[in-house]
Amino acid sequence: MGPFSVLEYERDMSVRPEEAELAYFASEMDVRKRQLVAEIRRDRSVIAQKGTMQLMIGGVTAQTDVSDAGDLVKKFVGGKVTGEKGIKPRYSGEGLLILEPSFRYIILECLKDWPGGLIVEDGMFLACEGNTELQVAARQNVSSAVLGREGLFNTVMKGIGVIALESPVPRDELLEINVKDDVVRIDGNMAIAWSAELRFTVERTTPTLVGSMMSGEGLVNTYRGTGRILVAPVRENRGIPGPDNKK
Repeated sequence: MGPFSVLEYERDMSVRPEEAELAYFASEMDVRKRQLVAEIRRDRSVIAQKGTMQLMIGGVTAQTDVSDAGDLVKKFVGGKVTGEKGIKPRYSGEGLLILEPSFRYIILECLKDWPGGLIVEDGMFLACEGNTELQVAARQNVSSAVLGREGLFNTVMKGIGVIALESPVPRDELLEINVKDDVVRIDGNMAIAWSAELRFTVERTTPTLVGSMMSGEGLVNTYRGTGRILVAPVRENRGIPGPDNKK
């Protein structure tokens, strides 16, 4: 999609004998190394997460997007509050950029499918086209950050380019919820990305706090408005009983 391609290693052979069994079953469960490859052209640069470059092939050069000392402080602070690296190098020229392998799943999204921009969970940004606008957005209220376990700030991407995200689960395990002048309530921080136009708050499941506690649900993350939400329903499934441990 766009300048990006994803390479996937079918099997990792560079392991010690005592690790071979684990590596084999990891591959069978689709736990594999993946790499992002970007085709750089004269008219198309790419911005990548700091420290992820592995190879630059051809006439590719890297430069930071820091203009002065004040901009450096701003980007450093922005990186600290979002969990992302504040300074992200821009790669331009003509050739190939190959990022380091990762066991996380690489998801490609086109920003034209996200009118108004896309907000992602901390640490998910991997790369984007050079014309993508990166911002730091604060929560609309303290309750949505403290109680929703989503952090006070998030990375927002706007524009028309293609972005690459590192996801804890594969794309086909994500639920895509389309919201139109409606409300979605999620028990926990399973939403990993959502439209910037959606309003995020944390609310009770019932009109009263006691009622919410008695229902066993308590507080839920609430998204209002029009947009899309990507939800990872099996991301944290440690509490789900297995076949031999039924409740």
